[in-house]
Amino acid sequence: MSGNFAGLVEAVARRRPEHTALRWDGGAMTYRELAARFTDCAARLRSHGLGPGQRLAVSLTNRPEFVVTVLGGLATGATVAPLDPLLKAEERADILADLAPTLLVEPGPDGAPLERVDPEGVRGAPAALVLYTSGSTGRPKGAVLSHAALTFANESWGGPVIGLRDDDVVLAALPLSHAFGLNGALLAPLLAGVTVRLVERFVPEAVADVLAGDGVSVLPGVATMFHRLLELPDFSGATRLRLGVSGAAPCPWELAEAWRARTGVRIVRGYGSTELFRPLSYLAAEATDYPECVGRPVPGVEVRVVDDAGGVVGAGEEGELLIRTPAVMDGYLGYTAETAAVLVGGWFTTGDLARLTPDGYVSIVGRKRERIKRGGYSVFPAEVETVLLTHPAVSEAAVVGVPDDALGEEVAAFVALRADAAPEELIAWCRERLAAFKYPRRVTVLPSLPRSATGKVLKARLRAG
Repeated sequence: MSGNFAGLVEAVARRRPEHTALRWDGGAMTYRELAARFTDCAARLRSHGLGPGQRLAVSLTNRPEFVVTVLGGLATGATVAPLDPLLKAEERADILADLAPTLLVEPGPDGAPLERVDPEGVRGAPAALVLYTSGSTGRPKGAVLSHAALTFANESWGGPVIGLRDDDVVLAALPLSHAFGLNGALLAPLLAGVTVRLVERFVPEAVADVLAGDGVSVLPGVATMFHRLLELPDFSGATRLRLGVSGAAPCPWELAEAWRARTGVRIVRGYGSTELFRPLSYLAAEATDYPECVGRPVPGVEVRVVDDAGGVVGAGEEGELLIRTPAVMDGYLGYTAETAAVLVGGWFTTGDLARLTPDGYVSIVGRKRERIKRGGYSVFPAEVETVLLTHPAVSEAAVVGVPDDALGEEVAAFVALRADAAPEELIAWCRERLAAFKYPRRVTVLPSLPRSATGKVLKARLRAG
């Protein structure tokens, strides 16, 4: 398995065979046991016809079976696509139609993993992962990541970003089906040979107990998780906790300060996306923190800030952020034009507007392409607008992100109607058709949406109220 990420974890198992790899409520598994389990899993998957270039979809929660199946799938040479178990049936169906997996692993009636084989599954170019992120057109797109990209990302995360130590215990309460949870809370710790403490879902009181009693030293989380822990009146951190690491959405400086004042522990902030994981970050070994910046390029990563003509702008000037990193995706599965639009000459065009400080730290000042970051999840307005427009009473719809203290941003919708409909009815309509993190919590009915002379909806005016 030369160059295969599962082979790297096997090498860790030979180096630290008796060290605990996974711990969860009621159980634990050493690296020797983990390697044996995923090797057996790979053999079973091969017996179903899974092999290099074929695709394995995994729809499981943060359980040992998820870890074993993902590593087993990688060991076969197949491309693994973790799917969020919270997806609605329609959303999942869209992704499965796009992915065309040979095999789907999901919970069976008794809760044990159930394997569903599709002999018509597509064989594509070999890769490690397909991680789905919503597209600006409202359809999901799969970012295809190589084993080399996966390895660079996780060596960077476990090395300079977190500085993992042999005795660290990393909490995995983030959803492992998403890039931040999969890499930051699972694969990077396994590559470093440390212990991962699995938590099936984030419940503040339960996580506080795990932090206090299970020796957790590193807490990867979205801003919402840190905020909700601070809302617990008796929470003050944990004895062994040495580092919080935020991701998936901006972590406000005020939250990082409040967390440090309560717990004595720093939150290392950063910037990334599904397509290139975490190219910008503060580092565990460096005390530098600028409130307005998200970090600077990690070793091996380059950045540029350019104007509309593609020219590089000077320090302090605003422009679009471009990033070049070995961890970038190969492209979007089946979306050649969209891939060409964001991968230009080896640079990933983020769509975010940024400024650089003279010493290379990056401040994000806005978005060139729309995206709402709600509690660490990406929500694209077009997807929510499409669902709203399927309601028979809605003639126009616009969706924007509005500031929210706990979530970073909340999803807000503005509609014009052709027939009577209450905001609560429209929220329920979306809730039935979208994942829980996507549907709007606020719907405002207007006589018509504000538009420019060319007919474009003026979302800035809606956002400003």
